[in-house]
Amino acid sequence: MEDQREALRKIITTLAVKNEETQTFIYSLKQMLLNVEANSAKVQEDLEAEFQSLTSVLEELKESMLMKIKQDRASRTYELQNQLAACTRALESSEELLETANQTLQAADSEDFPQAAKQIKDGVTMAPAFRLSLKAKVSDNMSHLMVDFAQERQMLQTLKFLPVPSAPIIDLAESLVADNCVTLVWRMPDEDSKIDHYVLEYRRTNFEGPPRLKEDHPWMVVEGIRHTEHTLTGLKFDMKYMNFRVKACNKAVAGEFSEPVTLETPAFMFRLDGSTSHQNLRVEDLSVEWDAMGGKVQDIKAREKDKGRTASPVNSPARGTPSPKRMSSGRGGRDRFTAESYTVLGDTLIDGGEHYWEVRFEPDSKAFGLGVAYRSLGRFEQLGKTAASWCLHANNWLQASFTAKHANKVKVLDSPVPDCLGVHCDFHQGFLSFYNARTKQLLHTFKAKFTQPLLPAFTVWCGSFQVTTGLQVPSAVRCLQKRGSATSSSNTSLT
Repeated sequence: MEDQREALRKIITTLAVKNEETQTFIYSLKQMLLNVEANSAKVQEDLEAEFQSLTSVLEELKESMLMKIKQDRASRTYELQNQLAACTRALESSEELLETANQTLQAADSEDFPQAAKQIKDGVTMAPAFRLSLKAKVSDNMSHLMVDFAQERQMLQTLKFLPVPSAPIIDLAESLVADNCVTLVWRMPDEDSKIDHYVLEYRRTNFEGPPRLKEDHPWMVVEGIRHTEHTLTGLKFDMKYMNFRVKACNKAVAGEFSEPVTLETPAFMFRLDGSTSHQNLRVEDLSVEWDAMGGKVQDIKAREKDKGRTASPVNSPARGTPSPKRMSSGRGGRDRFTAESYTVLGDTLIDGGEHYWEVRFEPDSKAFGLGVAYRSLGRFEQLGKTAASWCLHANNWLQASFTAKHANKVKVLDSPVPDCLGVHCDFHQGFLSFYNARTKQLLHTFKAKFTQPLLPAFTVWCGSFQVTTGLQVPSAVRCLQKRGSATSSSNTSLT
């Protein structure tokens, strides 16, 4: 009996689910019916507006062409009437002269005949009729203002609804990812001269392969693309991949999106490990600011905390409080930097490959440094003063200097300090190079055999800096690195 009840409950549950699905589908169908009514009314209104627009264009064209005919007629009428008036006046003058000549001829025996004959001769010479051109100044042919609408009529007769554009095809072989830019190239499966523009959408992801339906990052939209390629510049590659899709649009409708593609965006992404930073450094994400009161505030808090403790051995200051758990890439549970080692490390190990990041220091910083270090760098040790670290160091206090440091050896750099510095680390080749991030001028290169994983390292005193990560190795830097590998440079003398 119980089995039958359980089977019936399952049937009831299945029916309830199916009923809910059917009700949802019925609601969807009703909504679609409403949408059909609304959308058909909209396209009908748009079509009428288009035909009205076409009629308006034809009316305007008609008025313009009629005006041209009227202006041409007026101009020709004016010229012909002027010529007709001049001819009429010349004819009247000639007729008067002819009548005078006949009268003079009949009175040939008079004494005044020689004088009259001479006057008639002079009058004929100056007669307007002999200066007239007996050719019309303008033609009466107006055929050049005729219009043949046969081709336009044929075009209008073939007028039809715009087709929905096909989905573009993204050409992965022609697309390129370099210098934190992505150039995407696509093509249409068939020729379509009606396409007005393209819409490109992209988003960041950490998942390889086809895009997932559910993703934390939304699609970013680029509209109004007129050609079958587009370059996205100034990107930050803070995730491993990017999804792309494209659709074509004509004046009326957009087509379906292309099959989405996923491109790898390799770059070095890290954050600053606040658990390693000196107490005088205030770390926020990728920004660091010197805080002269940082250490004192920490000491005051520690003393206030100790006031409430008993003097028992368990709570004595000598035992201390366990350090917070460090990240696996951190300093292995050791205390943060202290004394005059105003240092903070990155949180991501470098144990192979090529990596690049940039640092912008405030110009008013009295001293700062940047480079790499083994995670075994001592809490009291300063960058560049031990064999466990390599750095460039700028000092603006008392006497300005710009130097490369490693194992307490110093090389003075004959170059102004850039406002933004780039760091390129090729772990396997053993190169650590520093660049002017704007001009890509090489400032110094360390050549070393790295025996342990490295961490980005930074130091600042009385100043601040900001780190930019998620950057690819710039093409210019990679090219300089290849040249530097082929020929030795004077910048590699400090190892």
